[in-house]
Amino acid sequence: MSLTANQGAGNSKWYPVYTHPRAEKKAYLALENKGIESYLPLHRQLKQWSDRKKWVEEPFIKSYIFVRIKDTEQAEVLMTKGISRFIYFSNKITSMPERQIEDLKLLMSSSYELEITEENLQPGEKIIIKAGPLKGITGEIVAYRSQKQLILRLENLGLSIIVHVSASLIDRF
Repeated sequence: MSLTANQGAGNSKWYPVYTHPRAEKKAYLALENKGIESYLPLHRQLKQWSDRKKWVEEPFIKSYIFVRIKDTEQAEVLMTKGISRFIYFSNKITSMPERQIEDLKLLMSSSYELEITEENLQPGEKIIIKAGPLKGITGEIVAYRSQKQLILRLENLGLSIIVHVSASLIDRF
């Protein structure tokens, strides 16, 4: 499951923003209340307490929310409770291509087992998924835990998403 608020476009761009620790959901709701389009990827996780187990929706990328705004709306985002800062790359606020957000939404809606890693995985052979619910997503192949897996690199965040996909579903490009 994922949360996306206020579908809009115009000349706005997607920006990753960093939240305060464990404040992703509250920050998302605050952005939604301000009418700012935002996206918070969530995944179901089984949590264990001393007396019970329970399935909960947890942020997939800890401390990150994605906002689609115009440049003039950056200050409004920063004045939102729970938002810490924008992500910078080469001394300027980084934006993300629409395609990467759409790919992330597609991954989050799939039934594939996903995991996120901050390891600096070495670039490998570029591939595209040719069939199944993830058809059209591009990525890189790496050897990880002795298995072939698809890596969808989100370069602007410095993160990689590992997806377990059968080799028969991919093509080189």
